[in-house]
Amino acid sequence: MNPAAATVFVVDDDPSALRSVTRLLRLSGFQVAPFESAGTFLAELPPDAPGCVVTDLRMPDVDGLALQEALARAGNPLPVIFLSGQGDIPSTVRAMRKGAEDFLTKTAPGNFLVEAIRRALARDERQREDARRISAARALLETLIPREREVLAGVLQGRLNKQIAADLGIHERTVKLYRTSLTRKLGVQSGAELARLVASASLPDFPFGQ
Repeated sequence: MNPAAATVFVVDDDPSALRSVTRLLRLSGFQVAPFESAGTFLAELPPDAPGCVVTDLRMPDVDGLALQEALARAGNPLPVIFLSGQGDIPSTVRAMRKGAEDFLTKTAPGNFLVEAIRRALARDERQREDARRISAARALLETLIPREREVLAGVLQGRLNKQIAADLGIHERTVKLYRTSLTRKLGVQSGAELARLVASASLPDFPFGQ
C-alpha cells in the first residue's frame, strides 16, 4: 500500500514528542495529521478516513487505552499503535488483547515505528476491502424477494428442487423459476458460487428479513 494514500493520525499531549514523531513520519513519506488530545482527534476524525493511529498511552482526559476503545466502537475502527514513554506490562497486554498493531516505547528506533505503521496501513486496507466485499454481497442479497430467499436457503442446504417445492408448498417448476431469477439477480451460475456469496455477506441468520 502507498503510504501517501492514507493518513497517520498522531495523538500525543507532549508538543515536543508530537512534533518529533510528525517530522519523522513525514520524512518517511507518510501523510500525517497531529493532535494534542484524544478528544480533539475523535471529534475531528472523518467517518471514513483510511489510515492508522499512533498514540501516547498516558494522556489527560482520554488516555490511549480509552482512545483505542472509542475507535473500536466507532464506525471507522482504525488500527492503533502505541508509542509511550510510560509503558507497563498490564497496559501493554490490555492494548494488544484489544487489537493494537504494536506497543513501542518512545526510545525505540524510528524504523520500528515506520514498519509498524506500514503493517497497520496494510491491515486497514484489508479491513476496508473486507467491508466493501461484505457490503456488496449484502446489497445483492437484499434485492431478493422473500420467496427467492426461501428457495436460496433450500439450495444452500443442498436440497433438490422437488424437496424445496414440497417444503414451501409450491410447484417444482415454480422453484426452478425462482432459482433462475435469484441467480440472475446475484450474478452467479452454480450452487458453489451462491454459497460463496452468502458466506461473504457474513449473515449467520440467513435467510434474513422475514
